[in-house]
Amino acid sequence: MQPLTVIINFPGGIISPGNLYNILVAATRAKIQYVRFGLRQQLYLDTISYNAATFTGELSRLAIDYEIDQSQYPNIVSSYPAEEIFIRNSWLTEGVYQDVLAAIDFKPSLKVNICDHSQSFTPMLTGNINWIASAAAEHYWHLIIRFPKTNVVYEWDQLCYTNSISRLTRQIEALITSQPADFIDNIQASGAELFSLMQTDDYILKKATQPVSTVPFNLPYYEGLNRYNNKYWLGIYRRDELFKVAFLKKLCLLCTDTKVGQICCTSWKSIIIKGIAEQDKIRWNNLLEEFNINMRHAANELNFQVEDNCMEGLQLKNYLVKYLSIDDIRTFGICVGIKTRKKSEIFSSILIRKRYLVHFMGIKLFPVYDILRAKDFNPNERTEEVFSSGNLKAMLPEQLRRVIMKFYTFRKETSQYKKAVSPTAKVNTPLLEEENLYQCSRCFTIYNEAIGEMESNIPPHTAFQHLAESYCCPVCEGTKHEFIKISHSALAYTPS
Repeated sequence: MQPLTVIINFPGGIISPGNLYNILVAATRAKIQYVRFGLRQQLYLDTISYNAATFTGELSRLAIDYEIDQSQYPNIVSSYPAEEIFIRNSWLTEGVYQDVLAAIDFKPSLKVNICDHSQSFTPMLTGNINWIASAAAEHYWHLIIRFPKTNVVYEWDQLCYTNSISRLTRQIEALITSQPADFIDNIQASGAELFSLMQTDDYILKKATQPVSTVPFNLPYYEGLNRYNNKYWLGIYRRDELFKVAFLKKLCLLCTDTKVGQICCTSWKSIIIKGIAEQDKIRWNNLLEEFNINMRHAANELNFQVEDNCMEGLQLKNYLVKYLSIDDIRTFGICVGIKTRKKSEIFSSILIRKRYLVHFMGIKLFPVYDILRAKDFNPNERTEEVFSSGNLKAMLPEQLRRVIMKFYTFRKETSQYKKAVSPTAKVNTPLLEEENLYQCSRCFTIYNEAIGEMESNIPPHTAFQHLAESYCCPVCEGTKHEFIKISHSALAYTPS
């Protein structure tokens, strides 16, 4: 029987537990045992042609849109899964995400990304139409176009109001798709020409006073049961990308029973459940134990992006992760991508790209790998520089180690990094008198305003009083109110 892949979009990565449960019940009837989540926060279900009609018939009855073996209508990606837990002090709240997504009442054929500027958890520029929340003006958005099938990027000089996003997205898509010779697969595509064709009189716009500002890439640790806002969020990652249908069905029922209204799927092929109450923690732990769901994988494994439905890429990832672990290589701040197909979209600071040395009568022979780095190692940049080319698979671990070392050298030498925290700052550098220190009264962890907390996306020079009320100790999860201000001399004290 021919295998088929059914693709279901969840706009913005937001899933209703009830809808997901109905999809999973239909999958069970079609004898589907596992599902996967994709890079664009969508759901993949593999079946065989014999059972496909049963499954798609159920989806049609439930009025759930789907595609088979193609993605003519790519999912709308959003940074909503990071809202509250990885993003703090932003005007872009759950309600704003919901308003924007609800207003897009059509299925875009181009890739659309809707992201907060103050996060690096969700890729901002992997779409063709990329909306990025303004840091300076509430309810206004920057717009960056990445023309389809090119690396040509254009940033519009206008800011767009939230209520205008849907109509403007529709108009831009119509212009690009109606003139493919000008704007699709054309390295001469012109953003100025595109926007000269726009009718903008009916939109709420204002001139952008400065280009879009983003934060340095730092991928937060996105799995496990973690405290925030006096509640908990649960992140679940699967090494093989497979989620058991039976597990997800029980997860949906537990969400409903504990009044958790949404499940989020991320661009890292994981899921996040937010809003778990203290009294329900035990029930979630019991569910994880029932299905033997492992938590707390090594961070260097979570930092990889692999193409959707790519067993070869997964195997190569596991091969490289093994060597990173053996050599105890630090990968904080790096995103490593693996690309085995010519027309795939991968978000990465460092890209491992497969190619063949010989093409003969449709047969590909002698695979080798190139290692490329994004400009300034910024995953949102597409300017690629070849670090090492023509590597055999056995050479990749050492070449990956070398490019990672080059990344840390680059970080050390850039002024941006010097303004942040250096690896030795806490140990070897004398503390300045103007620095303010706050200590967790439970485990004695220090929050230094001058250093911030980069692993939690809190930049240097962030005042403690400006931290969100949901801030908690990264070690023991003590609340913000359990921190006390201390003097530098108190650091000499070492608790027994």
